[in-house]
Amino acid sequence: MEIKYGLNPKDMKLYSTQEIKEEVTFKNFFIPDEIKYLYTHVDRALMGAIVPKTKELCLDDFINAKQDLGCEYPLAAREMGCINLGGDGYVLVDGNRYDIGNTTAIYIGKESKNVTFGSVNSENNAKFYFYSTPAHKQYPTKVITKEDAVRLELGSTLDCNERVILQYIQPATCDSCQVLLGYTQLAPGSVWNSMPTHVHERRTETYMYFNMKETDRVIHLMGEPDNTKHLIIENEELVISPAWSIHAGVGSGSYGFIWGMAGENRDLGDAVSYKISDLS
Repeated sequence: MEIKYGLNPKDMKLYSTQEIKEEVTFKNFFIPDEIKYLYTHVDRALMGAIVPKTKELCLDDFINAKQDLGCEYPLAAREMGCINLGGDGYVLVDGNRYDIGNTTAIYIGKESKNVTFGSVNSENNAKFYFYSTPAHKQYPTKVITKEDAVRLELGSTLDCNERVILQYIQPATCDSCQVLLGYTQLAPGSVWNSMPTHVHERRTETYMYFNMKETDRVIHLMGEPDNTKHLIIENEELVISPAWSIHAGVGSGSYGFIWGMAGENRDLGDAVSYKISDLS
């Protein structure tokens, strides 16, 4: 398990770009037949990838719950949201099977003891990205398809930010304690995400960029609005944005990103926006 301890605004002013990147990014975690994950002390979030190619993968076999989480088993005091970015897969939760196709999500509730991930076809295996946070209440496990998700179409071709936002785990679709999860896909020819950008002091947000060409990169902007920094991000790399930080980016080509959030509330409108002309 890799651990990140978080940044505050004063630290960021003193850090080099590389030092910032070491604190807030995680990559190379989509590994066949492995579960790789990151723990951040910011909102106690756990995130990573589960890639069952030739065998089923059980959380207990990869997450040392007593050592890493101080619990008897991984979801004893946690909830988890997952989105499948690969071929058809399934999740076994305490003996119940849930089929999870491409771009389908699953919410797994607190106190789920036996959680196993598998692929229907090893030649076109599933690739699960997951986001987990502490939970105070048990909610039922639920599958959310692309059709079930709340769909928002934002931006325009002229502004180079035409995009579709799919909100999978949010109050209108799925009960959860903290987890909010979805993804944004930019239209061909559009390269800006989340612009105008925003800050929500009560929630941390994580971006995991995907659907990028190997040669493409995203310039991810973060920091206080009047003291922004940038990071060069590649395909299947995630960035943790502290609650006080803006989060936006521009790419050298089209891409998508999964966003996960946790914090004091689940109000997606609880944010302060900043135009690009407000940034410095």
